[in-house]
Amino acid sequence: MNDIRMLIGGDKVAAASGQTFERRNPLDGSVATRAPAGSVQDAAAAVDAAAKAFPAWAAMGPGERRALLLKAATALEAKTPQFIQAMAAETGAAAPWAGFNAHLAAGMLQEAASLTTQIGGEVIPSDVPGSLAMGLRVPAGVVLGIAPWNAPVILGVRAIATPLACGNTVVLKGSELCPATHGLIIEALQEAGLPPGVVNFVTNSPQDAAAVVEAMVAHPAVRRVNFTGSTHVGRLIAQTCAKYLKQAVLELGGKAPLVVLDDADLDAAVDGAIFGAFANSGQICMSTERLVVDARVADTFVAKFAARAVGLPLGDPRKGPVVLGSVVDMSTVERCNALIDDALAKGATLVCGGKSETTLMPATILDHVTSEMRVYHDESFGPVKPVVRVKGVEAAIACANDNPYGLSAAVFGRDTARAMQVAQRIDSGICHVNGPTVHDEAQMPFGGVKASGYGRFGGKAGIEAFTELRWMTVQTMPRQYPF
Repeated sequence: MNDIRMLIGGDKVAAASGQTFERRNPLDGSVATRAPAGSVQDAAAAVDAAAKAFPAWAAMGPGERRALLLKAATALEAKTPQFIQAMAAETGAAAPWAGFNAHLAAGMLQEAASLTTQIGGEVIPSDVPGSLAMGLRVPAGVVLGIAPWNAPVILGVRAIATPLACGNTVVLKGSELCPATHGLIIEALQEAGLPPGVVNFVTNSPQDAAAVVEAMVAHPAVRRVNFTGSTHVGRLIAQTCAKYLKQAVLELGGKAPLVVLDDADLDAAVDGAIFGAFANSGQICMSTERLVVDARVADTFVAKFAARAVGLPLGDPRKGPVVLGSVVDMSTVERCNALIDDALAKGATLVCGGKSETTLMPATILDHVTSEMRVYHDESFGPVKPVVRVKGVEAAIACANDNPYGLSAAVFGRDTARAMQVAQRIDSGICHVNGPTVHDEAQMPFGGVKASGYGRFGGKAGIEAFTELRWMTVQTMPRQYPF
């Protein structure tokens, strides 16, 4: 069992109240982590510490910030075995997914380090004689990062890396479902030598989450909020940010379509679909949630897709290598079982897999899914995948866009120009031609449209999100005034 502490102002601390909460393993109910049940008081103290550290961190030269972030990347990747163990215990994640998390998160810190010298500005022509006018990107202040459990290392690091590179100080609110995993990120940053208060870490029990978040958003020193999680909670975060006039970046739910055109390389499409649909048991915001397949190739595609799916290793990730570990809790099982029942009752065909009585859920494929079925519209966030057969390009595009989300999408077709034209008509923040829906790189502008949120993480888009744009002028010659 992990017994962890929060980090406030460089000190590892318990909750002021002394209270704790437990995170239990989803498979056997054993206690995985005991963490501080932080309160509004603890949340305010964390923001105060970040605010105190802000002036010196913002004034630090880019080279020094870059060196610290590179050290953090090295320290974080060295903790890969600990991340694998913590994720298996807290969320049931398989080792390949946990290792991928650590590797990509280290790359995100490296990319953030490279951004420290790219925070520029511009000289803007002025109509005032002798006025040197500039638009400058400057640190915003304290940034609150709220990260989820499903890709905990990637998304925990993303919540804080670019804000740090831009000269902000941060508070990371750890997920109630993986506090030890998020705590390892903070340990890596501390080992790199970041000054006290630059990074702070708060944990809270599930029933206190709303109060703790509102206390931090309301704090005058918090100038940016970034949240990754469900659309339901994202709406609540957005309302709270609006209440206190705080800017937010929100990356929310998805229902990513993978479109298979009639000229697709079916083996390549199956490879992309298997990875996109079943990585982390489908518990990724970008997970392939609908296979939109041209009817002319559907029989062959489904047969190949199912043959691969039934061979994916399923089991307890603490006992050996698997692809499909445990899903995060029984509520996921109940939701996915209900989606299967509803689809079968309305005429869908169960190709492989099926309902589960435990959090070890098999790869499940439902064919001949129609818009009358819940699984067509609802985000499963599990390893239950519907195949929707369509006739022609126009029907494929209409089906891909027939949902409230718009995060990621994919199109497979040998005629690249045609596939690109289809991709351009899909309403999503991200779309990959002949690649899976699950794909991330630290330098790319990552985010969605519609109910998948707003704002962008990554690269120069991240600089824009986590800095203020100031207009400054220098008058270089006497100025003439009307009076």
